[in-house]
Amino acid sequence: MSHRRILSLWFPRLGAERVLRAERGDIAGPLAVAEEVSNTQVISALNSAASAQGLQVGQPLRDAHAMCAALVVRPRNRAAETAFLAVLRRWAGKFSPWVAEAGEDGLTIDLTGCAHLFGSEAALMETAGQDCVAMGLSVRMGLADTLGTAWALARYAEEETAPERSGDAIDQEARATRARAQKRQSVKRRHWTRGGAAPQLPTAVPQTGRIAEAGQAYGALAPLPVAALRLDRATVAQLNRLGLRRIGDLLGQPRAGLARRFGRGLVLRLDQAMGSAPEPVSPARSPDHFAVRLTLPEPIGLMEDLLAGIDRMLPRLCSRLEARGKGARVLRLEAHRCDLEMEAVTLGLARASRAPARIRPLLEMKLEQIDAGYGIDMLRLEVLQAEAIHARTPAGHMQAGAAARARQEARQEDEAALEDLIGRLGARLGLEAITRYHPAESHIPEKSFTVQAAAWSEPATGDWPLPPRPRPLLLWRPELVHAPERPEVPQQFRWRGRDWQLAGAEGPERIAPEWWLDDPEWRNGVRDYWVVVTQCGTRLWLFFAHGGALSPGWFCHGSFA
Repeated sequence: MSHRRILSLWFPRLGAERVLRAERGDIAGPLAVAEEVSNTQVISALNSAASAQGLQVGQPLRDAHAMCAALVVRPRNRAAETAFLAVLRRWAGKFSPWVAEAGEDGLTIDLTGCAHLFGSEAALMETAGQDCVAMGLSVRMGLADTLGTAWALARYAEEETAPERSGDAIDQEARATRARAQKRQSVKRRHWTRGGAAPQLPTAVPQTGRIAEAGQAYGALAPLPVAALRLDRATVAQLNRLGLRRIGDLLGQPRAGLARRFGRGLVLRLDQAMGSAPEPVSPARSPDHFAVRLTLPEPIGLMEDLLAGIDRMLPRLCSRLEARGKGARVLRLEAHRCDLEMEAVTLGLARASRAPARIRPLLEMKLEQIDAGYGIDMLRLEVLQAEAIHARTPAGHMQAGAAARARQEARQEDEAALEDLIGRLGARLGLEAITRYHPAESHIPEKSFTVQAAAWSEPATGDWPLPPRPRPLLLWRPELVHAPERPEVPQQFRWRGRDWQLAGAEGPERIAPEWWLDDPEWRNGVRDYWVVVTQCGTRLWLFFAHGGALSPGWFCHGSFA
């Protein structure tokens, strides 16, 4: 039985090198990626030129600018870095199907039974390093029997070869030894294994890797610092104060004493690194991707030919969606022309669907936007956004089940007709332009409803709550009415550049503003609303504002049918 082999890839400059790739060579000097931590701009990633200037990850940005005046700074985009790491995870699938992300800047690959496909483990790591160089990425690799050992070798293997380090461990020493430590530091430089500070991550990371042969986890881990066990900083500092600076110092200690003093987390990390505790590599599940294409023997350009191609592709796509229990919400049709150009149209559905009869008419409406040019030799239909569709099964006795099934089918037909109408209108006007209203609990007229996109909302259920008085069919922002500033309804007034004569009035209905909110539209105080009928038959909704932060007066707020 072959030994389990784990490869750990660490990209120490992932954030900065992602920016360099996005800038396409526009940045040639030192580059730093900064993020806000506790109201302070802190460096999260550096390129090699910035590291050569003495800058460090975690350094405040103001100190970095003082050290390097030519420093170029870009804000950190965590979402873009996560997406870039996902792309690297797919790239690493060439070495093994078992690839998982390790934190924000690393990958873990289970190479068990895969290394011989590349010749050897060293050849595989060399191939990975060459690929990273071609992509402009810095990488460090570790290969071992366990995930913990591979992780430690990728990040801390270079610390073993460092002969000397200038550390200041005065703050980590006991009070009785501080004076002696100060005197000793002034005489000679001290190595971290003899009382100096624990080593930090290196600033210059070469394209290198370290291989621990099968069964040699102890020898590979022993010279590494305890921070290589993936421990928190408090535990590492406490171990260093006790003189336990290397993993080899912990491997010879009684496990019971370590668990009582530092908790079970330290013992678990030791067992995982040595292979005594299991730590599987759980690869991320690849997202569902639905797409079909049709390669044509001869170029086409007629609308009938495009529809014939869609009739061939759409049933295959819908069958794949049905097999996964999903429906298409957004689709894209690509038409690849003979001159190597591509025409594409995007279709959004009001409700996720996998019925070809509902999707085909909407695609037909979009075909007029495609320019066939000298001819189309390949069609491709892809689902950009898919949603789960849950089947509905009525329960009950035979008669009750049949009645419920009939009501459900009738309701589904009505809903499908409305959704098809929304989809057709959305194909012309855009789905965002089609809205529906939902009731809201508020005594303010303009706040008694909410406007929602019809494609992404359900119809309002139940009866619409009735207001205490009739409300106008059309409602707009209050418009000034030229009339005497008195609470009595004026016999004549001027509005929208026209004189109006009063025929009748009904009211008043007093509405007070929301005292707990400062609404700019309601700063004119309490309002008395009147339903005013003019001599020409127009019914308007006027109100008299008694004045608050603004002057009193008459306003028109709406019109009845």
